Amino acid sequence: MVPENDASAVGGWVAPGPRDLSSPARFLWWLVRSQPRRIAVGAALGSLWMIGLTVPPWVLSHVVDDGLVAGDTTALVGWSMTLLAVGVLNAVLAISRHRTMTKIRMDASFRTVRAVVRHTARLGASLSKRVGAGEVVTIGIADVQIVARSMTVTGPGFGAVVAYAAVAVVLSTISPVLALIVLAGVPLLAVSIGPLLRRIERTGTDYRAHQGRLTTRLVDVLSGLRVLNGLGGKQIAAERYGRQSRELVVRGYQVGSPASWVTSLAGGLPALFLAAVVWLSARMAAQGEITVGDLVAVYGYVAMLVVPVSAFIEGGGDITSALVAARRIITLLALRPEHDGFGAPVEPPSGQGPLADPVSGVLVRPGLLTALVSARPKEAIAVVDRLGRFTDTDATWADVRVDAVAPDQLRERLLVADTNAELFAGTVRDTVAGRHAPDDNRIHAAVRVAVAEDIVDALPGHLDAPVAPGGSTLSGGQRQRLRLARAVYARPDVLLAVEPTSAVDANTEAVIVDRLRAARRGLTTVITTTSPLLLDQADEVVFLADGRVAAAGTHEQLLRDNRAYRDLVSRTQEGTVQA
Repeated sequence: MVPENDASAVGGWVAPGPRDLSSPARFLWWLVRSQPRRIAVGAALGSLWMIGLTVPPWVLSHVVDDGLVAGDTTALVGWSMTLLAVGVLNAVLAISRHRTMTKIRMDASFRTVRAVVRHTARLGASLSKRVGAGEVVTIGIADVQIVARSMTVTGPGFGAVVAYAAVAVVLSTISPVLALIVLAGVPLLAVSIGPLLRRIERTGTDYRAHQGRLTTRLVDVLSGLRVLNGLGGKQIAAERYGRQSRELVVRGYQVGSPASWVTSLAGGLPALFLAAVVWLSARMAAQGEITVGDLVAVYGYVAMLVVPVSAFIEGGGDITSALVAARRIITLLALRPEHDGFGAPVEPPSGQGPLADPVSGVLVRPGLLTALVSARPKEAIAVVDRLGRFTDTDATWADVRVDAVAPDQLRERLLVADTNAELFAGTVRDTVAGRHAPDDNRIHAAVRVAVAEDIVDALPGHLDAPVAPGGSTLSGGQRQRLRLARAVYARPDVLLAVEPTSAVDANTEAVIVDRLRAARRGLTTVITTTSPLLLDQADEVVFLADGRVAAAGTHEQLLRDNRAYRDLVSRTQEGTVQA
């Protein structure tokens, strides 16, 4: 859950606190509270516009009674000009209201997206273990828009209430009976759609859950399409997706049916109500209880009520859908990282300091190139995960627990370079620079360290050449070298690299390790590997057995003194080591 004392108020944006995430309604209220001035302006403009719609019937009644019926040309012209002015003013109010409400919806949309993106980044590697990629995509696109649309209630919705009360007051001056009918009838119309709204909420929740699962499956299928093709499983995956997609369509009809009724009733019920009130007022005019001008005014008032009543009904549907969407959003925002630290964050150590992992006994001395090697590579990766705070850990950095350091400060100085790290769409320049400002000279230097010059030279546009999402247009070795170039470019105090050369040939590997040593001289670098070429160049090799340090020293010392290490390196040279 996002801490309540989060100080990330950048550009007027503050993250939602625990109370804001306690229920869907509170999350919507957070969006309202986050832009109070704009909401107030939207409510005022919505109210003025709605009330403005009641003025033309009143003016028109005077046109009829004072001008046409009385035969007074001056009054007729005067009231007609007033009617024109009111129409122009209402048009200006309508435009201003629409512009303001668009800004409110966009603010709510961007605010929600920012909260989701920020929290997914905070969850880090734990996100994929707990939420499917499709669910995150659906939240970031569909749910965000649904929640933003519900903000319309703060403008026309609020104005509808004000206009409804104003019409009831004005009608009471013409006929208390008509005012009573309007006061009682409009709430009954709104209440009549209550069962439909509850059905939308119930079926909408099921639909959203199924939609998220289906989107996740689609992402998985697309990411593994090449593998499925190779195994001949593409048709099976397509049939399964088609079957689940048809199930989603059925669920969509279950949601769409009550939603369509709400939309229809939003226009139909007010029209029926209008007909009933006009019929009653016409009888009253025929019996002389009200004037013809009053009849015209009543017709105009009740016709105008179609707008606020429709706003009531549509607003109810929007809020119901938004509550379903907001529930999915706060469920994601309420997830806590698996290793969320403890207490107030502390500053990272000023120097490079030694890194220590009590679980394995690994001690990484500062300023050296250290290799972690194990017959089971997962054991070495587990050490990196603990040192890099990718899992629950007791690891320390210069006697400071790494899980006590604020994550953003830790990532500035300690970087984990995973061989499967994501490559996002963009240019080669953007890919290598990552989140840092691009500097072409530094980028070329980092590319050279990773022996990736041939990649850049071969692409049209060189550094400006596009990189597809996930680097799908590149080979495995090319992707690995670009990832390494990105890690080198960041120049962290501590670099923890997982199998950085596993996808390249021996000649390229030898050049990479030489250049990496030179580029990282004086900085701490840890690599997991079983490659004799890398092990021979390491300042220190830490040999793990059953997840614990079995021996440490130079490659030459371990070959001479440790038989298990010697056997592992021999099997590696023969290509028989199992991952």
